Amino acid sequence: MKQVNRILRTWRGWTSPENAPVYENMLVNEVFPAVKENGVDGLEKVSISTRENKDEVEFFLVLQFDSLDSVRKFAGEDYEKAYIPDNAKRVLSRFDHTALHFDLKEELFL
Repeated sequence: MKQVNRILRTWRGWTSPENAPVYENMLVNEVFPAVKENGVDGLEKVSISTRENKDEVEFFLVLQFDSLDSVRKFAGEDYEKAYIPDNAKRVLSRFDHTALHFDLKEELFL
């Protein structure tokens, strides 16, 4: 077991099956590289997960930050509000308007 002190920020958004690869590419090649370029050094890891439903694809994002201050640097003082760039809003059919935050207590590598 490794004890850690990190903040996990989770968020969900949905898009059509046709737009899913577009959105994923946008996250990987535009959104998060731009976040790092804007000086959010405390963003350590982004996990992108998907679940295909009948007529849509759900995206579940988990962002790992080194501190709540880094979350604020990323999202602003109202850090529970979702961060969704305008170009992403154009391909998402719906999304959570808020993000959830968790204290990461331990990681088990088995």
